[in-house]
Amino acid sequence: MDKDKYFFRAVIYAIQKDKVLLVDMKNPKASTPLDAWLGRVVALADGQHTVQELIDYLGSQYPAGPPANLGETIESVVKRLKETHVIHLSDEPVELPYYLATPANEQDPEKAKELIEKDGFIAP
Repeated sequence: MDKDKYFFRAVIYAIQKDKVLLVDMKNPKASTPLDAWLGRVVALADGQHTVQELIDYLGSQYPAGPPANLGETIESVVKRLKETHVIHLSDEPVELPYYLATPANEQDPEKAKELIEKDGFIAP
């Protein structure tokens, strides 16, 4: 995996307590909770950081040093999310639209709906 690529969300997400959820805008009550690793990567997928920066950041969260396989674990998570079209990779930083940049539970619903319609955004 090219760790110099920028990673960014391609789905609408929400944060509830300690869970990250993928939001189905047509049926928000049917939102899908993600496991901890997947959720962490989705929440951090702002389009402004590379995969290597993600690995470095998550590694810095371990006071005694990161586990030896942390990089491999994160690469595997990124690969899974990419294969399912939850995130994408880019050679350049990506500016996310409001409805992808902000958790759905923190959005102005009318503004999000208007921008989604204007952009023709259809979640995968």
